[in-house]
Amino acid sequence: MHGSDEHIIECLKKGDQKVYKELFDSFYMPLCIYAVKFIDSYQDAEDIVQDFFVKFWNNKMYLNINMNLKSYLFTSIRNNALNFLRQKNKYIFEAVEDIEVKIEELDKSELSVLEERLQQEIEALPEKSREVFLEVVLNDLKYKEVAEKLGISINTVKTQLARALKKLRSSIDSIILLLLVKRDS
Repeated sequence: MHGSDEHIIECLKKGDQKVYKELFDSFYMPLCIYAVKFIDSYQDAEDIVQDFFVKFWNNKMYLNINMNLKSYLFTSIRNNALNFLRQKNKYIFEAVEDIEVKIEELDKSELSVLEERLQQEIEALPEKSREVFLEVVLNDLKYKEVAEKLGISINTVKTQLARALKKLRSSIDSIILLLLVKRDS
């Protein structure tokens, strides 16, 4: 997704569905993974992100953005995930700090350390979970594509991805950061 926040918001105000789709495509996976920080279910995280994007467009929520667009998206997903938890009464939860995604300030050595640590954690995953995680998250394939490629069902893809993300929970911030760096390059 290229262009300043102001440009993107201006395009949205004009009803530019192409820009909306690009925004959705660029942030969908990082926001889903971010939502997993707060809730255990990847499927629920996807529902939260999808519901947010529908409301964002239908209710013209972009008209009220008074902060960095990326911060707005992540803050909204955090709030929606916490509201989801409150509504479901699933957990007693603690206040969770925001992650500050500052790609501009991340130097290459820090990025290399993050990538190396994450790679070790990914390698430690069970084989199927690792394969699914790599295909869905890092290679950005759709569930159906991964299911066909690996010869498994779409539900198995979802289950394996959820298991992988649960095991990688402590690295969620690194995964999000690396996805955003990949997206911006």
